[in-house]
Amino acid sequence: MKPKVLFVSRERFRLPLDGAQKRKWDAVASVVEHRVLAAAAAGSPTRDAHFHLVATAPVLDGPLFYLLLPWRIARELRDFRPDAALVQGIHETAAFLVARRLAGVDTKVILDVQGDWHEATRLYGSPLRRLLNPLNDALAAPAVRGADAVRTVSTQTTGLVRALGVEPAAVFPSYVDAPAFLERPPVPLPERPRAVFVGVLERYKAFDTLVAAWRLAAPRVPDAALHVVGDGSLRDLVPHDVEWSQRLTSEEVAAAMDDSWVFCLPSRSEGLPRVALEAASRGRAIVGGNRAGIPDVVEHGVNGLLVDPDDPQELADALVRILSDRAYAERLGSAARRTGEEWAVTPAEYAEKLRTLIACASRSSSS
Repeated sequence: MKPKVLFVSRERFRLPLDGAQKRKWDAVASVVEHRVLAAAAAGSPTRDAHFHLVATAPVLDGPLFYLLLPWRIARELRDFRPDAALVQGIHETAAFLVARRLAGVDTKVILDVQGDWHEATRLYGSPLRRLLNPLNDALAAPAVRGADAVRTVSTQTTGLVRALGVEPAAVFPSYVDAPAFLERPPVPLPERPRAVFVGVLERYKAFDTLVAAWRLAAPRVPDAALHVVGDGSLRDLVPHDVEWSQRLTSEEVAAAMDDSWVFCLPSRSEGLPRVALEAASRGRAIVGGNRAGIPDVVEHGVNGLLVDPDDPQELADALVRILSDRAYAERLGSAARRTGEEWAVTPAEYAEKLRTLIACASRSSSS
């Protein structure tokens, strides 16, 4: 029999699943019986056979989600009776540890560390969140040490966990949608030089730096364009003269990358930049922030350029360097494609890694 696994995260899902999400969760369903407790995208249904999602609250959406999360998890533990839970983030894991006591069960919990938890209150959303820095930081140790196993995704996240005296049970990247990004060969660079950014419009993605850098770069490459894909609290910074897509499917993101010369991800914090791996898989050069997990993927001068995410001039220079030299962009892009192939994980391989992780956690916690 397949093990029953509860997945918990703050991720927003849109039901019914399609594209990359459907391929991912169909693969997961082949190895475990799963239920997902997470958030619903605005206007999306909140429930199907596998997904129990929390609708967006009109006010205080984030605080309400986390305040009620222990009771929601406890309900799922009593109703679903999972053998294990894979929980993304220290805040969600802290809520799970409370919920496990409320429900009176001993379900094994695997903490899934996708990024630097210190940044949750420093680089996301309103500046008022910084008032929560002490509480945020205090949750890390009990969550990491209280989990039955920990999974990390990069050199940076592994280091964070080891600093608290815990060795990860597994280290592997987040799901990359190989069918959309890797199965087709790269296409030639388009005639017009173009940069593309894909991500939430938040400070941790250094979107503010990108906007300032583009103002400096655009006059130096007047025939170049910028395409911004994503939404977030910094949406008002999007320049009026750039193309802006608030939401695209995986296939549409791949097409946007194909229509570019360079992918830009100047993030101040990234666990492992999945979207950079997707761009690499499409054979596109990457300009990335020299922080956290990005240097795991981007090798300076080989498949892209690394820049200080707080330095608009350095980012502008990197964009101009690539957007003004087609041969250079092609050379970096060819190396990036090899990076994408090296990191590639099919849906079936990703699901098997999850199955192995869950089995390992069950064995280690019972021994």
